[in-house]
Amino acid sequence: MATVSDSPLDRKVKQNNWEDNNFINYKKMSENLAIVRSRLNRPLTYAEKILYSHLDNPHEQDIQRGSSYLKLRPDRVACQDATAQMAILQFMSAGMPSVANPTTVHCDHLIEAQIGGAKDLERAVNINKEVYDFLASACAKYNIGFWKPGSGIIHQILLENYAFPGGLLIGTDSHTPNGGGLGMAAIGVGGADAVDVMANLPWELKAPNVIGVKLTGELSGWTSPKVS
Repeated sequence: MATVSDSPLDRKVKQNNWEDNNFINYKKMSENLAIVRSRLNRPLTYAEKILYSHLDNPHEQDIQRGSSYLKLRPDRVACQDATAQMAILQFMSAGMPSVANPTTVHCDHLIEAQIGGAKDLERAVNINKEVYDFLASACAKYNIGFWKPGSGIIHQILLENYAFPGGLLIGTDSHTPNGGGLGMAAIGVGGADAVDVMANLPWELKAPNVIGVKLTGELSGWTSPKVS
């Protein structure tokens, strides 16, 4: 007799409010993590828990801090407009009808701050019309989310719309780790890495070492989480 599970891990929770068919697979993450825990038999940092829960093959993956290259399955990919052009062209050569993993393109890097918001945006749209038209068309064809010029800054859009606890996101922007503010591992990568995940290939990352940081003194009044 079929039964309905009451486990929270079996509930379908959407990744975000923009994509109806993409769900957070906490059950798979939990299963992967349990496999790794049984193999390593030692405490894990939060970052390790996120990475190991996204392993492509948790049963056979070699795991040595600082030396092993982990093959991972990120939950999402994000590209800014400058790098998205080549990434999409390379993806097109794969001959796939749609991206294999949830992907978004954000038009912000080609907008230059010179005069003021409205005029700078208008200038960027005119100068980069061919690029924006290509990105919009390609995104529509390959099921990629498209954030048009003026929608906002990529790393802030990711935090407010796509970040979730325990998730793994890669983005072609150095400020991608901003998504860690909601408890996910958000990592900046190059366009080639983004293409791999878009085309359903594992993403490789060297297993991180564990580093201790001790802070002393007092923070200034203007310090924010983004201060590096």
